[in-house]
Amino acid sequence: MVEQKRPPRNRGFYVKMKLLHKHGRLQDKSFFYRYYKWVLWLSLTLYFFSSYLISNNPQSKLTSLSKTHVSNSKSSLASRALIEFNGNNNATQLRTEHTNQGLLNNLKIFVYDLPPKYNTDWLSNERCSNHLFASEVAIHKALLTSEVRTFDPYEADFFFVPVYVSCNFSTVNGFPAIGHARPLLASAIHLISSEYPFWNRTQGSDHVFVASHDFGACFHTLEDVAIADGVAEFLKKSIILQTFGVKYKHPCQDVENVVIPPYISPESVRTTIESSPANGRRDIFAFFRGKMEVHPKNVSGRFYGRRVRTMIWRRYNGDRRFYLQRTRFPGYQSEIVRSVFCLCPLGWAPWSPRLVESVALGCVPVIIADGIRLPFADAVKWPEISLTVAEKDVGKLGMILEHVAATNLTTIQRNLRDPRIKRALLFNNQVEEGDATWQVLSALAHKLGRSYRRRTAVSSQ
Repeated sequence: MVEQKRPPRNRGFYVKMKLLHKHGRLQDKSFFYRYYKWVLWLSLTLYFFSSYLISNNPQSKLTSLSKTHVSNSKSSLASRALIEFNGNNNATQLRTEHTNQGLLNNLKIFVYDLPPKYNTDWLSNERCSNHLFASEVAIHKALLTSEVRTFDPYEADFFFVPVYVSCNFSTVNGFPAIGHARPLLASAIHLISSEYPFWNRTQGSDHVFVASHDFGACFHTLEDVAIADGVAEFLKKSIILQTFGVKYKHPCQDVENVVIPPYISPESVRTTIESSPANGRRDIFAFFRGKMEVHPKNVSGRFYGRRVRTMIWRRYNGDRRFYLQRTRFPGYQSEIVRSVFCLCPLGWAPWSPRLVESVALGCVPVIIADGIRLPFADAVKWPEISLTVAEKDVGKLGMILEHVAATNLTTIQRNLRDPRIKRALLFNNQVEEGDATWQVLSALAHKLGRSYRRRTAVSSQ
């Protein structure tokens, strides 16, 4: 019995083309043969033409360079820098991280992987990553997927120490209690100096910390106590990213520092803008909502905000040009987006989250805090987008605002609409060129003289 041979399996397009030939010539010039020949010719043409376009496209070269940097970081985490959640739970988008390594002088940062008690354990409270001190969380999160991150500490210029000290919220008033900050930071430093050699070789001069509360690295809410305590001794040689900054000598900035903005959620800003009036009408002339004490000396026995807020309340409460509110309101950003001028007086410290919210929502910030040093002055031209009123001139505030409204208000508002300004003051989940974390990296790139790696490389030449 003759065994039947099964037909051979289809081995693909190449085999089919071979079967069309015998003794070096075509067996059949059928319609199908001509069809296959035409498809092959068209496919090869498109392939080579596309390859030419891609290889000669400068943007593609930039993307390839970006991918090379990512692969060199030796991490699967870094590859996720292309993915960003848009914050509205509507979509996940692919986005290349626009960190221009040329502008950042090929900066490299090693992020210590500390036990969770120093950072991520605190995230069980949702407020930890959303309140005004949350830049310590935002910067850490952005660095984890940044192109500047290196997993080889020996090629690092700086070492980021991620300790969240602002998430211990008081059960009495709900405010962050930072009495534990110094021992928690001291514990982290003991850990990294015991397990790694990098702190000891420079005494921490190339190590970076975040101190995003009232008086920065002094870690106290009240200025007189902060001044008395000063900067913790174990931090005095390090670099501090802090919201506190003044133009005069102050013990709480007696350390290498970068002034950063307070944290405002980009998602909250986006939501407010989307729900704002379509005509963009601003029907509030001057706005402030917040703590304004009728009697300036509060229960602590100290004058709050150097009496400035009390003066504003006494002088302008009842003035129809001013919309002043002393009570809390969760939707207060909807009032900012309707306002022409937003008052930003000092509180315990000179800085205020209203600075960022006003700029982000197109309201002219009126800064009333003598000697304040504002964040990222190279990127944000504060004199062109804000007003500064001396504390002693609060009584003339109405007249000053009326004068500006009649003269150069239109110019200031036009400057405020520059998207680069808003971008520079907001922290995103992933670094975007020009955003607040990028501005931090840019500031660090100007401090490479503190990099042990760079100094030793120069000395060995």
